[in-house]
Amino acid sequence: MEEKRKNILFINFGGLGDEILFLPAIISVKKEFPDSKITLALEPRSKGITALTDIIDETLCADIKTKGLGKYFALIKLLFKIWFKNFDIVVSSGGNKFISLFLFLTFIKRKYGYNTGKLSELLLTKAVSLYKNQYAANMYHDLVRDITGINTELPQIKITKRDVVPNSVVIHPGVSLMSIRKGMVKTVPAVIWAEVVEKLSDMGKNVILAGGPDDKDVIDVITNTVSAEKYTNMYGKTKNLKELAELISSAEKFLCSDSAPLHIGTALEVPTYVVFGPTDDKKLIPQNGKVIPIKAENCDCDICPCLWEHRQTTCEKLSCLNITAEDIVKKLS
Repeated sequence: MEEKRKNILFINFGGLGDEILFLPAIISVKKEFPDSKITLALEPRSKGITALTDIIDETLCADIKTKGLGKYFALIKLLFKIWFKNFDIVVSSGGNKFISLFLFLTFIKRKYGYNTGKLSELLLTKAVSLYKNQYAANMYHDLVRDITGINTELPQIKITKRDVVPNSVVIHPGVSLMSIRKGMVKTVPAVIWAEVVEKLSDMGKNVILAGGPDDKDVIDVITNTVSAEKYTNMYGKTKNLKELAELISSAEKFLCSDSAPLHIGTALEVPTYVVFGPTDDKKLIPQNGKVIPIKAENCDCDICPCLWEHRQTTCEKLSCLNITAEDIVKKLS
């Protein structure tokens, strides 16, 4: 019988949403090897994942978003850290052909990653077929199907859930500043969000506004446009991701953009409504009826959803975000 105590390394570079979507794979392996130590290598911007789970024992950070040679120095530093940790298994996401070589250089005995060609088939213990046209949590979970027969379908986070506030809608309207700086427009303008707050309040909803530093611009438009008595302003009052998750858990309904809080709502199984534009909702939400996409009804773009598959930035036309406040409110009614 295989020894159940392992020292296991997971590598997943991406934003906080990616880390939440990666959790089911980690959870399934931890259930298979319950006495094991779990280490997650990730970008510094996503280290907040540790506030949402107790399954990760240690994190190793590598700032691969640095320009020029900085990315490669960060990976070399990560390799040095890995060499002294004596890992038994490594599981890495990402479809770059370089990843299989990086995993080979870790000198870890059992190496799992996506099949990116002959080199990955030669260097990895298992080169896993990459199927992108599915919910991303399932795509990541494919990496560990040779390690465990346990299947964790949704992200799971560990917080103390609050009592649900009757007739409440928690709204998190913003997206990450990094996506904005990269030219990825993923939500409706701030004036639309202000209209949504106004309309929901006029319908008698208990509107609760949430957000962090990245959301300041959209929150400012809302607070400068809508009378303060029409909503409870929790912007900046949740000090970390755990407190944000606890606030979301109190919602009868949760409304957000395509951003990390969407995946928190999914994990908590709160009825979640998400504004989608250029990204593919079928890859980012489970098809369980508890997460409802809000999309433009008359998008005339031939390649929508386009982001990542066809474009790395959004186009100027943005017909995929021709969504009105009425469209959004109607979905929540």
